[in-house]
Order: sequence, then structure tokens, then C-alpha cells
Amino acid sequence: MAAAPPRTDRRSVPPARNAAGRSHRFTRSLRVWRAVALAAAAGLTLASCGSGDGSGASTASSQREKSGFTQYPVGERPAAPAISGELVGGGTLDLADWRGDVVVINVWGSWCAPCRAEAPALKKISDATRKLGVRFVGFNTRDNDSAAMAFERNYEITYPSLRDRDGRLVLRFDGLVPVSAVPSTVLIDRSGRIAARIIGPTTYDTLNTVVRELAAEQPDKGAGA
Repeated sequence: MAAAPPRTDRRSVPPARNAAGRSHRFTRSLRVWRAVALAAAAGLTLASCGSGDGSGASTASSQREKSGFTQYPVGERPAAPAISGELVGGGTLDLADWRGDVVVINVWGSWCAPCRAEAPALKKISDATRKLGVRFVGFNTRDNDSAAMAFERNYEITYPSLRDRDGRLVLRFDGLVPVSAVPSTVLIDRSGRIAARIIGPTTYDTLNTVVRELAAEQPDKGAGA
């Protein structure tokens, strides 16, 4: 009696080979999943570093939410710390001399891409609100004078910047408001109190609105000198 021909259907594949195939497919799927997860994490990191374009195309309210904006009610504003030091390019500055003005402090570095993105908005608002009693000053961090001055020339920044290479000036705000991110912006009212802060890059709409609101306030005669 002749032997039956061997079966050739899929069920004849050895179990070990099936297991190997499943293992290969599982490994490939795991690699794809990891790649997707890493891409998503990278996107979140970029967003947290502040990759906005500073164009001010959205409304001020929506941009405030996106830019880490916090505004403090008049009765809950902490007193700003004493700030003085050497300026980029030479000279010194004591912010106590600006008491009675609205002061906008911007933490920046020439190496910081979001700082470059927001620079045109900062310049425009600084130029337009100076007559309202608004003063801008930078805290230039982890930088050197030549790179900082090249940045200022490139963006036609005319307001001064204090040297803060090691972050000591930023640390003066520790326990008051968080400003360790680069860029960050702190707004001080006419009475020398911290009125608002923005973590990450800001936009023209956001900053211009807040600056003008503060410029319209009257100083508190009871605030400490």
C-alpha cells in the first residue's frame, strides 16, 4: 500500500517556527511603539522649551494660557527683591532707581531659540510704552558680552540687560515666583510688587495687554519705598 503524500497546509508548520514568527512580530511592534512614544515625548519637550513664534496671531487670552501666564491680584502681590548689578557692555543699574515705573524683566540668552522668537515683540512693546512709564531690562544668563551685544544689535534692542551668567539675579526671585526657565518674564508694578510672570516665550498680544494694564494702575502710596 502506497504511503500517503505529505500534507502541505499551514498546520504543518512546526510549532517552534510559529513561536519564532510571533516573537519577531511582537519585537517589531514593540520597536514601533517605542519609536512613537519617543517622538511624542520629544514633541512635549520642545513644547515645554517654548517654540512659539512670538507673532501674536492668537487672542491675548488664549496666548496667556499657552505661555505660562500668571497674574497676581493687587492685594496678593509680593514685594519684588532688590536687584542691581553690572550691565552687558558696561555700567551698572539699580532697579530701585525705577520705582514708580512699571518694570518688565526678561530672562534671556543669545543661545536660546525662543528668546530670538520673542525678541521682536519685546522691542516693539518697549519702544511703544516707554512714554507710559514702562521700563524693560534683561537678565542675560549663561552668555558672554560679545554674543549678547550681537543679539541686541541684530534685534535692535535698546533697553539694558544685567549680566546674570551664573543665575544669581534669577535666584533672588526664589520663593516668590518661578523664573528659572529661559526665557521668562516678570512684571513689577509701580509700587515695586510682582504683578505677573510668564514662563516660557511670550507674544506681542499677551505682553502688550498686561503691560498696558499695569501702566494704567496708580501706585499704592502705602507700599514700602
